[in-house]
Amino acid sequence: MAEAPLQVPGALSVLDEQPPVRDFLARAVTEGRLSHAYLFLGAPGSGKTEASLALAQCIVCPNGGCGQCDECIRVRHRTHPDVRLIAPESASGYLVEQVRELIGDVSLAPVRGRAKVYVITDAGMLRREAANALLKTIEEPPAGVTFILVGRTVDTILPTIVSRCQRVPFRIVSPGVAVRTIGRTTGARETEARIALAVAGTPERATEFLASASRRQVRRLMVRTITELPHDDEWDVLCSARALVEAVWEAVGRPVAKGRGKADDPVRRALKERIRGQEDYLSHGAIAQIERTVRRELTARERSGMMEALAAAESLLRDALACCEEVPVPIVNQDFADAVERIAASTCTGGVVRALEAVAHAASDIVHNVNPQLAFEVMLLRVKEALACPPSSR
Repeated sequence: MAEAPLQVPGALSVLDEQPPVRDFLARAVTEGRLSHAYLFLGAPGSGKTEASLALAQCIVCPNGGCGQCDECIRVRHRTHPDVRLIAPESASGYLVEQVRELIGDVSLAPVRGRAKVYVITDAGMLRREAANALLKTIEEPPAGVTFILVGRTVDTILPTIVSRCQRVPFRIVSPGVAVRTIGRTTGARETEARIALAVAGTPERATEFLASASRRQVRRLMVRTITELPHDDEWDVLCSARALVEAVWEAVGRPVAKGRGKADDPVRRALKERIRGQEDYLSHGAIAQIERTVRRELTARERSGMMEALAAAESLLRDALACCEEVPVPIVNQDFADAVERIAASTCTGGVVRALEAVAHAASDIVHNVNPQLAFEVMLLRVKEALACPPSSR
């Protein structure tokens, strides 16, 4: 007798570029063999976080992951109260305090249904103390709780954590496949998808980038800033750095001071939104704990926004380097092709390489908590100096 065809839940159709993963998860869902803890492993851009949300839909959806109901839509939009995406709130990794807060939340009943899902991104940043704090909960979570850890390789994750999870390997997705995935998800043209992928790094983040007018504006501002550097004096550069930082703040939802006035404290404002309607039921200690979490989340969002702006600069300079070297490949920043050609025509290969090194140095500074405006100021001054290399010195 022929084996019945595998029924793939609608939510898992986003994994069509990863057929083995899609089919493995589909069987687990349809046969009721879901594990309490998964470890999704693979290179950035292979769709691990997207797969985590798809599996979460299958877990909380009353129809097993239809992809169309209110529960699935909330998960996909990251607004479902029983599906939490957790990221390290420190440049050095997950904080022990952060993990303890997560453990406390695990013991609470679901808000909307009978299941809860915790997606722990960058699991390789679970340092020993934080990982050990989480170990017992992952090994024996309460009924109806599923953990999905997302990492690159098992080599970066504590072995005791790895041993308690079901490993799911993801294959590397080529840039062409990633671009097609973005286009299919967003309806973007190929050139738009390539730009988004270069700036955001992964198909999932690229999709979010294309949906955000303020994030796209940060990229445009960075490109214009780099292009105008040859004509700027030092004061112009300092003003440009400030404008870039403020554009990132706006993109991540942080208020910006106007004129001589002071911006609202972004942490206090976010805290007010987080506890609205619960003020009378939370102790001072609980509010202080939530405030610390909000502060860390805001810092992480700001850092991510700064890194995205630097990725836009790197992409532009890589295009200029390809032009300097006359490499026969299409440039990524097609919408700024004139700017790429002007940069390439006015500098040399060595100059562009040094400019790229300045961008990489700024990224390292941001990761190590250097003031973003200072990091941008230094980077722009170094890029200006580097690009002053005359074309005749190629």
